Amino acid sequence: MGMAMASLPTDSAYRTTERTHPTRGRSRASYDRQLVHSILDGAYVCHLGFVRDGAPVVLPTLYGRIGETLYVHGSTGSRPLRMAGQSDPGLEVCLTVTHVDGLVLARSAFHHSINYRSVVVHGTAHQVADEEEKRTALDALVDQVVPGRSYDSRPANAKELAATAVLRLDLDEVSAKVRTGGPSDEPEDVSLPYWTGVVPLVHGYGTPIPADDLDAAVALPDYLSAP
Repeated sequence: MGMAMASLPTDSAYRTTERTHPTRGRSRASYDRQLVHSILDGAYVCHLGFVRDGAPVVLPTLYGRIGETLYVHGSTGSRPLRMAGQSDPGLEVCLTVTHVDGLVLARSAFHHSINYRSVVVHGTAHQVADEEEKRTALDALVDQVVPGRSYDSRPANAKELAATAVLRLDLDEVSAKVRTGGPSDEPEDVSLPYWTGVVPLVHGYGTPIPADDLDAAVALPDYLSAP
């Protein structure tokens, strides 16, 4: 792995490397640690890329963050989880998380865009073998999706724990990219009679639907009723 553009890490920023330095849209790139954490903490689905039998594979899966570590959920029968546990070097991966915040509608088709926040993580993933770390990681995965839920559900028993695999990926080679603002039309297109602007996209909980066998005495938890 080349480090042609390596810089020393600081408390507030991740180091830049050859893999995290963008070739396009450099002004949108950031290595700010707080920004990266906020983007990661605001989602729970990632896309995990790796090479299998000489071909690229990208899988959607759940993740959770604890400090400078991401934990990725999977089954013990999952191919990438098995590959990560086959040898000490682990599995080389690229993990991405993206929020789409708005549709940017320009007057010209060419200048249509989206407002987004994204994070790309490069590194070597390792399967978590320690039972205590795995339980902590699984709690983080549950709380990543619904904060507070791990304390309001039965933890995994020994059989369930054995059937569940978790990958650990350290946040080392990391970059964020953000696009905000409105359309960037060409000056000669400004007079064209087409609506232009941004259509915001909002993510949030809908109205919870109780299970058919839920005891009527069990109240809706605060973490689901809060706006």
